[in-house]
Amino acid sequence: MNKAQLVEAIADKLGGRQQAADAVDAVLDAIVRATVAGDRVSVTGFGSFEKVDRPARYARNPQTGERVRVKKTSVPRFRAGQGFKDLVSGTKKLPKMGEVSVKKAPKGSLQLAAKKAAAKKAAAKKAAPAKRAAAKKAAPAKKVTAAAKKAAVKKTTATAAKKATAAAAKKAPAKKAVAKKAPAKKVTARKTTAKKATSRAK
Repeated sequence: MNKAQLVEAIADKLGGRQQAADAVDAVLDAIVRATVAGDRVSVTGFGSFEKVDRPARYARNPQTGERVRVKKTSVPRFRAGQGFKDLVSGTKKLPKMGEVSVKKAPKGSLQLAAKKAAAKKAAAKKAAPAKRAAAKKAAPAKKVTAAAKKAAVKKTTATAAKKATAAAAKKAPAKKAVAKKAPAKKVTARKTTAKKATSRAK
């Protein structure tokens, strides 16, 4: 069955071919637009349409056997509902002509689903600015801590340098004092030589 045959099949129920064509176009357009946007279109008893992302991969060319790299892409996927599967497999009998084979959704379920979807979108929109604000606040805090760490390192190096200079300053006068005492020994040595000279003269 193609699209024209589908329109003909439902034309009698909708009161004319043009109305049936408009209805089919509207339904297909709504499904395509929602799927492209990343929303899942689920029809109870029939199935669901969704967008699936495929990562980049390597494949084989069936004609040449050559290995080819395939870019990442998104593809539509249809999953049949349990009611549809049961009718195709024969576990359930197909209703007579004129009766609807796909079960209708319970009253209010579509409105609840729409409300839930709207609530999820609103929550996502509210959460996005909050996450951005948190990220902005966190970034300056990290910069401040990094600056504080650098300042602390500089302080510790400065204090270490001061201690080293103070220790060097304390050691330096002691060495000078030792150096001053050394000439005193030389003077005593000269006195002994002078004593020896006087003893020889006698």
